[in-house]
Amino acid sequence: MSINHEPTAEQIKEQRLYLQMGMTDEEYERAVEKLGRTPNYTETGLFSAMWSEHCSYKSSKSVLRKFPTEGERVLQGPGEGAGIVDIGDNQAAVFKMESHNSPSAIEPFIGAATGAGGIIRDVFSMGARPVALVNSLRFGDLTESRDKFLFEEAVAGIASYGNTMGIPTVAGEVQFDQCYSKRPLVNAMAVGLLNHEDIQKGLAAGVGNTVLYAGATTGRDGIHGATMSSSEVSIEEEKELPVMQAGDPFIEKLLMEACLELVKSDALIGIQDMGAAGLTSSAAEMASKAGYGVEMNLDLVPQREDNMTAYEMMLSESQERMLIVVKKGREEEVIALFTKYGINAAAIGQVTDDKMLRLLHKGEVVAEVSADLLAEDAPSYQKESKEPASFAANQAIENKEPQVENLKETLLDLLQRPTIASKEWVYNQFDTGARTNTVLAPGASAGIIRVRGTNKGIAMTADCNSRFIYLDPETGGKIAVAEAARNLVCSGAEPIALTDCLNFGSPDKPEVFWQLEKSADGISEACRKLNAPVIGGNVSLSNEVNGVPIYPTPTIGLVGIVHDLKEVTTPGFKQAGDAIYIIGQTETEFGGSELQQMIEGKIFGKAPAIDLDVEVKRQKQLLAAIQQGLLQSAADLSEGGFAVALCEKAFATDGLGAEVTVEGSAVTALFSETQSRFLVTVKADQVAEFEEKVEDAVKIGTVTDGRQLVIKDAEGSVLVEGTVEQFHAAWKGAIPCLLNSED
Repeated sequence: MSINHEPTAEQIKEQRLYLQMGMTDEEYERAVEKLGRTPNYTETGLFSAMWSEHCSYKSSKSVLRKFPTEGERVLQGPGEGAGIVDIGDNQAAVFKMESHNSPSAIEPFIGAATGAGGIIRDVFSMGARPVALVNSLRFGDLTESRDKFLFEEAVAGIASYGNTMGIPTVAGEVQFDQCYSKRPLVNAMAVGLLNHEDIQKGLAAGVGNTVLYAGATTGRDGIHGATMSSSEVSIEEEKELPVMQAGDPFIEKLLMEACLELVKSDALIGIQDMGAAGLTSSAAEMASKAGYGVEMNLDLVPQREDNMTAYEMMLSESQERMLIVVKKGREEEVIALFTKYGINAAAIGQVTDDKMLRLLHKGEVVAEVSADLLAEDAPSYQKESKEPASFAANQAIENKEPQVENLKETLLDLLQRPTIASKEWVYNQFDTGARTNTVLAPGASAGIIRVRGTNKGIAMTADCNSRFIYLDPETGGKIAVAEAARNLVCSGAEPIALTDCLNFGSPDKPEVFWQLEKSADGISEACRKLNAPVIGGNVSLSNEVNGVPIYPTPTIGLVGIVHDLKEVTTPGFKQAGDAIYIIGQTETEFGGSELQQMIEGKIFGKAPAIDLDVEVKRQKQLLAAIQQGLLQSAADLSEGGFAVALCEKAFATDGLGAEVTVEGSAVTALFSETQSRFLVTVKADQVAEFEEKVEDAVKIGTVTDGRQLVIKDAEGSVLVEGTVEQFHAAWKGAIPCLLNSED
């Protein structure tokens, strides 16, 4: 229901009502000082939304400045709806990753669906046609009914939105750990393509130009969503939950097509999605970026509920809405364009020269605040940072092997761990081939989309091992970027740029802020070494349940170019007789590993070490070998180590198995998660040339006919032997089995 009697400016101050909106005493005093008066109720709402963590990045700006954001391919870095990189031939890739964690913890279907919808709008607001979706998901370990519900509903929500939009989901990752129980992470990434001349920006420029609203009507859903996404979720079954903003992919599809047609018109000045903080953020940011002001008459905003107040309209996060600035006198043709697609469009204001965000409602000025004050001049904090005692304690623990009684049974158990197990249950719900440009779909190392009219492909992946980052944030940050790059290289792609989603606990906890700082250091160094700048991203803080933070999870969304589609490489075995190689030495490194978690029920010790110079050398040599046609298959070694990777290579092709010999301790050889390693196959007649190109490759065995996997030690004793079907059954059925089991 509507707020009929809004508190006065004096009541807000005296009763400190701004605290309920998420502002601190200091922030309210800052607003009063900058404004030169006490803000009214609507204005306080504007400040609270725009100065929320979700919109202002007030706790993370100092950290984000560490990232390298420029490069020879970068056409648009952080600061717009999405980043843009040149891919040659006057074409560019546009991409961004965003979180929808808090909404997905409350209403997982709606939360995940609107996460997909929002990131799609970010991409087409830049003038690009979205061509692919990627997701990165984290849930509890599926032993509790609430976590099963969150998992099932979030996946269904993503599928519902993406499938209806006709945009294929081609890559992603899902990991499970009890630290995410009841507080899932739902990170959505979209990738689009455009020609250079079609690049758009979110600018409200040119005095007298018209501000247009286009899309679904505005309701009371999602009010203060940005503020909610900046705070911890308290899990109480009986607690009254906020009204979530539902999405409508049918409207979004029409809105997308209308906007992509509008991009071709010289009537367009600027365009931006109404995302977090809705009309407030889009209007304030567009004006501030352009150095102008915006005046809007809220009586003209298309509304779907009666008697909406200015406060409600400005803070609503109703979905599928865009704010557009067009040249004065061209309004009718633009409105007609949207009408053709069945989309609401209305002129609601104009660009001014006074740099103010001015709101009119029922004939009165109900808010008048500097756009810069809301957008650019939000507070920025350098939070206290403190190394947690657990870090030094873990660093002091010697690397040693877990005790394993039966290697084969241990491998079967690992294959059934939900983080390692087949994700077919997830991606079978997605339309992975919409628009017929999918070259590699989920299940490969990376997703690849064909660039129509060329022989090029765009590759994409999402990666992060949060256990490593918990143990050692800086090293873990390096590993996250390096693993994402490995996945692209194994697919035949050159990594070119990344987006990120920095998911952490409360920045007010010094130990959490230290994790954020250190992981950013690691990510930054890896980006520089791998020549993959950060062109955009998202920060999601206060991911906690009842005061307990999640593992730090800075997800990396990496994009690359396949220069010739004939170079696309997949993980699976190709033919009997091919030589099997491991690239990289294996060390006794089990800190944060899947085996350690499975056996000990916790993680501890040092994260695996990583030498970025070695990483870069191996990636470059491997990619060059792939581009020269010397590889039959390639995969990196990650969760579960060598034995899991060998199984997965066999699972991908019917009728083939492998016989390999490993060196050293069996447990380390099979299950260590040492970094910078690859498992590849090479035709017998190309072995000499391959070994010449890739320095650290060691031949360990052969692809065989028949469905047997045999792993021997250096003395010829069998360590693990079994049919591929036996291992495959454990791997494929694990997640459906967990979902169907009784708690």
